[in-house]
Amino acid sequence: MKSTPFTQKHLALGAKMAEFAGYNMPISYSGINVEHAAVRNNAGIFDVSHMGEFILKGENALDLIQRVTSNDASKITDGQAQYSCLPNETGGIVDDLIVYCLEYNQSYLIVVNASNIEKDWNWISRFNTRNVEMHNISDKTCLLAIQGPNATRILQPLVDKDIMNLKYYTFTRAKFAGIENVIISATGYTGSGGVEIYFEDKDDAANSIWDAIFAIGTPQGLQPIGLGARDTLRLEMGYCLYGNDIDDTTSPLEAGLGWITKFTKDFTARPILEKQKAAGITRKLVGFEMIDRGIPRHDYIIKDANGNTIGKVTSGTQAPSLGKAIGMGYVASGHNAVDSEIYIDIRNTLVKAKVVKAPFV
Repeated sequence: MKSTPFTQKHLALGAKMAEFAGYNMPISYSGINVEHAAVRNNAGIFDVSHMGEFILKGENALDLIQRVTSNDASKITDGQAQYSCLPNETGGIVDDLIVYCLEYNQSYLIVVNASNIEKDWNWISRFNTRNVEMHNISDKTCLLAIQGPNATRILQPLVDKDIMNLKYYTFTRAKFAGIENVIISATGYTGSGGVEIYFEDKDDAANSIWDAIFAIGTPQGLQPIGLGARDTLRLEMGYCLYGNDIDDTTSPLEAGLGWITKFTKDFTARPILEKQKAAGITRKLVGFEMIDRGIPRHDYIIKDANGNTIGKVTSGTQAPSLGKAIGMGYVASGHNAVDSEIYIDIRNTLVKAKVVKAPFV
């Protein structure tokens, strides 16, 4: 297993560790529910240095991004970021990602999922026919997510620029805890506000930044957060997780990601997705909450009242903020309207649920 620059920090804090995407990652420290509440109500810090980062540079960098992504990256300029995905040639999703515009039409940072780094690199490289300069900087890049309603207030004294007024999906470069050239981005996966910070792992920068955050944050209640709470937080917001809710077989239209699928430009699988949009999708990713007692799990079958299979659960949990079980899953057309009753097959028992509009909180 690979380690991140913070692995020893996690072990020293008594984290419960496990393998994730080939990395030894913290799953929880004080407990998922406690960590979840810390982020929703105050602030928490996640080590997400396992994620992948690519730099694309040159006069054809934007053209390449436009070719391989579904969203319109020409709409973002210096200091702006954009959520997007890489469609495959059959209309499925290679990965979802964030595009950061470092210098318009010249330099971009692309952040991809940890489990798809090699896959995404090979996919983008396949379409690089115009000599775009590509650099995979994943192994030397640290990424920390400091999330929660008080995150930027806690961090502000460490930064030489205003971060409390960063607009959603914008970023700045600043000196952070004495470390130069840190990207501070108003993005995250929790729906509770906060920032993500990117910096190079050199000259003990990882230790300096981690220690500085805890020195200023611990007296204000900031807590370390593991991947367990990261999952419950994103699920309460209805955010897709690659490998669960989206993959190579699911289209962005089926996944409710039509808003990042722009037919105003040419991109991989555009004709397929245009045809799908015109014909209408036959299944849709929906959120649901359990009416009867039971927790939905990945790959549980979804049925109608007559016991007919109509779909499959992609994600599910007992939502800490709600005190009830929630989930997401693909269901056939005709069963996806809000308030539709569906049934989750849990150990051969049909457990009632209803379709709800995300986010759950």
